[in-house]
Amino acid sequence: MRGNKVPTEEIKRDPAAFADRVTADGRFGRSAEAGRYRLVINRACPWAHRTVIVRRLMGLEGAISLAVTDPRQEIIEGDPHWVFTEETGSPGGLDPVLGIHALREAYLARDPGYDGGVSVPGLVDVTTGHLATNDYDRLCLDLATEWGPLTRKDAPDLYPEALREEIEEVGAEVYRDLNNGVYRAGFAPDQARYDRAVAGVFARLDDLEARLSTRRYLVGESLTLADIRLFTTLVRFDPVYHGHFKCNIAKLTEYPALWAYARDLFQTPGFGDTTHFDHIRVHYYWVHTAINPTRIVAAGPDPQGWLAPHGREGIGGSPFGKGAAPGPVPADERVPGIS
Repeated sequence: MRGNKVPTEEIKRDPAAFADRVTADGRFGRSAEAGRYRLVINRACPWAHRTVIVRRLMGLEGAISLAVTDPRQEIIEGDPHWVFTEETGSPGGLDPVLGIHALREAYLARDPGYDGGVSVPGLVDVTTGHLATNDYDRLCLDLATEWGPLTRKDAPDLYPEALREEIEEVGAEVYRDLNNGVYRAGFAPDQARYDRAVAGVFARLDDLEARLSTRRYLVGESLTLADIRLFTTLVRFDPVYHGHFKCNIAKLTEYPALWAYARDLFQTPGFGDTTHFDHIRVHYYWVHTAINPTRIVAAGPDPQGWLAPHGREGIGGSPFGKGAAPGPVPADERVPGIS
């Protein structure tokens, strides 16, 4: 995520700096092994949130440990960095497993000459301290399909072969106009590019409203990666994208089908129980000083609405298909509930 630099051109996302794949058979050089990898995330980041949801739905909490960075990035050598702090459970500001203060240390362990950006999520090899991958999309795909016997026996199929083409087609549209579109609007360097970006955001929301008026999930009859990719943007829409990123033509709560769909997902194990609204608000309003120089963090909106009945069961479909819901969130990974 961009932070304290005033935008002079439209936001562009660089390809993943490191993209090692981890699979059950090790065919790309890295094997899935319980305890070998640590997933470094920030709960504010929608791209990192995707990996946390997939990890939980697949039952990989015992195989891949989780490290949470502070929502307030620290400026190191002029750039904002994801760091570990006492407030997020890291004594002395060091991750208790990796022994690092900033995620960039894992990048530099992998490549001492690396001088690019640092993003979450990052999958770090605990045995070497090296970053294995920061490719959030490929990481989600592999967590959903490549961890074999380390996944729970009743895990859902989040990427069914018969639906993969449609999942990717829908995902590409959602990414272009919505997932990334809100950033293009929020960090637009001029009025014309803001106007184009925000128009795309709401055109896509309108299309999704129509699509989800007659179906419970985006693709097929149960949850897929398409829903996870959409949810992490929707759950941040009213708290930060509507006001902070000036995507204020309408609120999510003003879209009847989309709002009910989002609540349906939120109330499904793996979604709401991995959402940390305080971290989301604090990160966006505090870090992005180019568009919020006072660092005043907005107080709302009240999250109580996420618990209201959604009424989507009657549309058909079931969240986990032939699988089942995951068990309780591990005690050390629980996020504050809505009270």
